[in-house]
Amino acid sequence: MRMEEIIISEEQEGRRIDKGLFLDENQVSRSRLQKLLKEEMVLVNHKPVKPSYRLRTGDAVCVQIPENQPASILPEDIPLDILYEDDCLLVVNKPQGMVVHPAPGHAEHTLVNAVLAHCQGNLSGINGELRPGIVHRIDRDTSGALVICKDDHAHRDLAQQLKEHTIHRVYHAVVKGNIKENEGCIDAPIGRHPTDRKRMSIHSRCGRRAVTHYQVLKRFGDYTYVQCRLETGRTHQIRVHMASISHPLTGDPVYNRSGDNPFHLAGQALHAYILGFRHPRTGEYLETSAPFPESFTNLLNKLEKTNLNG
Repeated sequence: MRMEEIIISEEQEGRRIDKGLFLDENQVSRSRLQKLLKEEMVLVNHKPVKPSYRLRTGDAVCVQIPENQPASILPEDIPLDILYEDDCLLVVNKPQGMVVHPAPGHAEHTLVNAVLAHCQGNLSGINGELRPGIVHRIDRDTSGALVICKDDHAHRDLAQQLKEHTIHRVYHAVVKGNIKENEGCIDAPIGRHPTDRKRMSIHSRCGRRAVTHYQVLKRFGDYTYVQCRLETGRTHQIRVHMASISHPLTGDPVYNRSGDNPFHLAGQALHAYILGFRHPRTGEYLETSAPFPESFTNLLNKLEKTNLNG
């Protein structure tokens, strides 16, 4: 994802954003800009706007531009841990280390390759050829529950539930340090880091509102086992929010800046444990819980032993 950040000049004052925004035509055509506006990938002063929005001098405009990706993907016979399936959707327990959809550097062996084979190509097409069935995603090194849509009706319904923040998403994590309070809420906007484009930050000029509720499950001296409930779903949200209160996730190679990884984890200790939503066809509430990967249970066992011996 590439980010264009523009401060509106007096020359652009009063123009419609879909006609008066100066972008590189080789990268962003007017039709593509209109599509990005519709997808809320264009923010003005931290908020999405309509194509008819009139620019004002000093407006901070952020345009999120997806990178160019391979033209097509192929099904791959990769085993799936299926938590639930019917004729319009399935919920899978994604393993740590698996990329959700093809991207530069990860054209094969993704979750999309696997579900294309499992569903024999019968997936929703709303998110395009490279993300069939994908309504939301989790990071490569985060494990856990993820829903895949087999048709466009289910996709639209679940996308609307995401937009309305009615999907129940609970993660379990192990963070560095001893959190003193038993629970808390982090309400801080998240956007691209001002200087490091590979990271997200609560100090971005183009951040979007992000809310994470956390609860302590157990304390292990220098580490805390927590449950996090997402009210919103921004990129790297839990990782960024917990690091912002000086409790980065154990094993996180990006946001645990100390590089502290005494348990030699392959990635952050974060698992999407519970996923609940209104079934798009029946209207009934459906909830699944994803079993923890071995690496996560091993970490908890080590912490427990250290706690007892201490």
